[in-house]
Amino acid sequence: MGMKQVVLGAGLAFAVGVVLIAGGSHLERGVPTWVLVIPLAFTCAGVLVRQRAPLASLGLGVVGIVMDGFVGPSLGTVLVFTDNLYAAALYGPARFARVLLGIAGALAVVAGAVAGFLYEDWRMLAVMGVQAGLVLITPVTTAVVLREQRDRAAAERMRAEQVARLAELDRQAAVAAERTRMARELHDMIANHFSAIAIQSTAALSRKDLDRETVRMVMESVRENSVKGMAEMRAMIGLLRQDGDEAENEATRPRLADAETLVERVRRAGMAVELRVEGEARELPAAVDLAGYRILQEALTNALKHGGSPVSVVVGYEGARVRLSVENALGEEGGEAGLPGAGAGLIGMRERASLVGGVFDAGVVRDGALRDGALRDGVEVGGGGERWRVLVVLPTAGGEAAGEDAGDSLGRGVTGRFSGMGGGGW
Repeated sequence: MGMKQVVLGAGLAFAVGVVLIAGGSHLERGVPTWVLVIPLAFTCAGVLVRQRAPLASLGLGVVGIVMDGFVGPSLGTVLVFTDNLYAAALYGPARFARVLLGIAGALAVVAGAVAGFLYEDWRMLAVMGVQAGLVLITPVTTAVVLREQRDRAAAERMRAEQVARLAELDRQAAVAAERTRMARELHDMIANHFSAIAIQSTAALSRKDLDRETVRMVMESVRENSVKGMAEMRAMIGLLRQDGDEAENEATRPRLADAETLVERVRRAGMAVELRVEGEARELPAAVDLAGYRILQEALTNALKHGGSPVSVVVGYEGARVRLSVENALGEEGGEAGLPGAGAGLIGMRERASLVGGVFDAGVVRDGALRDGALRDGVEVGGGGERWRVLVVLPTAGGEAAGEDAGDSLGRGVTGRFSGMGGGGW
């Protein structure tokens, strides 16, 4: 309520009170009629500060009603005093409102008892008790009820805001997770093709002695990688534009069974790769199939960018899990052949394995440790020195299948996990 409305309300109350006094709505105590206006002015002054200072409003009202009791009382002053009580209970402290309700009830009982004692008539006790209750208890009770409704509405409003805030946080988390997933897909999908293109074009530009047929073969491989990269990009964009079940297009989903295609692509880029499939290939859950394919793709891409030949790839189907192993010779540290990376390769592979309940490990291994049988993936590595290995175990029939004894095979023979050596600087 604005200040103008408050002043108008106080002025209107004062005017109505004056009219009631002039009309004789008061008890005659042998005092001039104009004196009754003074306590009325006190109670109306309390109306002016009813919201800004509710306790001061009640104080002015008490002063006015006490004065009116000696010179009147008058109906106008009593009515305005009920507003003073109402404002103090509604706008004052919550604890004070409850105390005021108790005081009002006690005063109503006392007023009725005093009237019955003075007039020696129990009927006067009832009449005065009811009147005092109407004047004292009714406005305070009304204010307390309205205050509770107001507080309840404020609590509901706050709860609704909190729910909306939580919903917004959930939405932001979902958007962030989806952006992370899309970034991981784009990285794994594009890096493989573009790395092959970059390496082959660099070789073609740096060699001046290549014959026409060799240059043509290199350009054909570059074109093939470009076309396939664009095709995969268009397929992904198409999936992103689809809704609901249409997005689950099995025909376009990469599969671990397509490992030979990935290996052949790296071979055409000029790296010697050996692929061995152990166990009987079978249909895998969609999430596991995609994770395995992308991890293998990223591991081969990193071997192409940072490592050296030969590269050994093993895909093993074992009971309730599938095991992937990619090993390559370490590239020359600080060599010029390596291509710059975004540093997200290892992180992306670990995230993919973790999302499907798998276990991931990458690091430098020594050939001696491999020959001692510390690894169970069956990889035979010839020659001396160290190699970079990526090993991942993914469950195919339950989230815990991969982790039962995977730690034994993942943890042995690693001398520089996540180091920046050779093929590990991803």
